[in-house]
Amino acid sequence: MNNDLTLYGYWRSSAAYRVRIALELKGLSYENRPVHLVRDGGEQHADEYRRINPQELVPTLLHGQRVITQSLAIIEYLDEIWPDGPSLLPAVPRDRAHARAMAFQLACDVHPLGNLRVLQYLERDCAMPQVEREQWMRHWITVGFDALEAMLVQSPNTGTYCMGDTPGLVDICLVPQVYNAHRWKAPMDAYPTIRRIHEACDALPAFRAAAPESQPDAPR
Repeated sequence: MNNDLTLYGYWRSSAAYRVRIALELKGLSYENRPVHLVRDGGEQHADEYRRINPQELVPTLLHGQRVITQSLAIIEYLDEIWPDGPSLLPAVPRDRAHARAMAFQLACDVHPLGNLRVLQYLERDCAMPQVEREQWMRHWITVGFDALEAMLVQSPNTGTYCMGDTPGLVDICLVPQVYNAHRWKAPMDAYPTIRRIHEACDALPAFRAAAPESQPDAPR
């Protein structure tokens, strides 16, 4: 099948980070096209990019002429189009539902509250000082990790990774959020299961290749 993939992303975007991990885990080659989210008011707002993604967000995946947006939709698309590679979701329906619940908790409940456009709104329109924005970030990461740690401890599926002994969708969402926790200095001592799983992921070449600092547009 044609592997004509182009990923529009930004080195420190959590959502783009997720898709990079998925591409690496599936062993798919792709062209990386950086979209600088801050320079010149944000390249995601330029007319050229808006024509590709009217939401003016990253990531966007091009598969030939097909355009797919939203990181979780992209990840499931990759998993379905290339089923011969490692599966990113469990085979059993109830396990898939459990995996999606944890992944959505991170990607839909925690991450959006710390997205760049939210932080810019808090600064520009709400006049929230930097120290309070950092407290905002730590608060919502802590709320999310409190719940996720409990879910992982209670789940019979938790193994080396969030759903057994192979990395998948939940781990793909977890690792970028741990990166954000470190960035914003959120305390992690209360999350031994999350920390253990993160360390296991961090040891894998796919996760290291997808890391923000490994990207061509990362500051040098």
